Amino acid sequence: MIKKLYGLIPPLITPFTKDGEIYEEAVQRILEFISDYIHGLFLCGSYGSGPLMTIEQRKKMVEVVVNNLAKDLKIVVHVGSTDTYTSIILAKHAEDLGADAVASVPPYYYKHKDNAVKEHFRQLLNAVNIPVYVYNNPKTVGYAIQPSLLRELEEIGVKGVKDSSFDILNFMNYKRACSENFDIVVGTEALMLPSYVMGARAFIPGLANYLPEIVKELFDACEKGDWNRARELQYKVLAIREIAHSAGSSIAGVHVILKLRGIDAGYPKLPFTLPNEDKVKEIERRLSELGVKL
Repeated sequence: MIKKLYGLIPPLITPFTKDGEIYEEAVQRILEFISDYIHGLFLCGSYGSGPLMTIEQRKKMVEVVVNNLAKDLKIVVHVGSTDTYTSIILAKHAEDLGADAVASVPPYYYKHKDNAVKEHFRQLLNAVNIPVYVYNNPKTVGYAIQPSLLRELEEIGVKGVKDSSFDILNFMNYKRACSENFDIVVGTEALMLPSYVMGARAFIPGLANYLPEIVKELFDACEKGDWNRARELQYKVLAIREIAHSAGSSIAGVHVILKLRGIDAGYPKLPFTLPNEDKVKEIERRLSELGVKL
């Protein structure tokens, strides 16, 4: 049996200074804040603003994280780009720094055919010796990895998939299409309970950037088989997500709630912006009404 990812592997937010450079001290603070609740980190994905950064910034973010880990955490680095060559450069860099795996969306902007997507992943597999994962995110990429293509990608050596389709049926169809050894990781906390019941054991929860204790409590309830408590927490998590997204984007929501919790997470990178003070106060009020302790 091939070893799979396990537990909570949040998509770490990348904090920036006002002028769009990586805010290293904020990275350190966030890592200290969440490390006790998690099992790994997913770097430079959607929450991590990977597509907004230069190659050098993406490399630097991985370096800063690796150099500031206070405990042994699994590191998965997203290397997806518009072209395969950039992804290979980033994948080799991640491997050199000791990353446990890399993941890639299929090349975006252009809607590529299956044979082109397969070639992209074949080149990544040839470039590194660590596991390669697919990152299925049809909302941002513009097209999905169908179960039939995922099965073909497994056949050429891809280790697993981060599924951010937000579709439990898609998760189940991935399970049906691929072997038991294939690692199907759920790219959200929003489906933790139903996907756990269907066999998921690794999750990439954006909410764990700012309320890691609640996400950990939900995961632990699933692990214990305390389904009533897990159901209560799953609905609470969904409500928190709605509040966070009211900031204008999920990335802005992370920044706002971290600041409300006393963590300086800097700024998102333009064109993402932070909401005005009235919206921040509304978010604080709604979280309080939900019983969330900040």
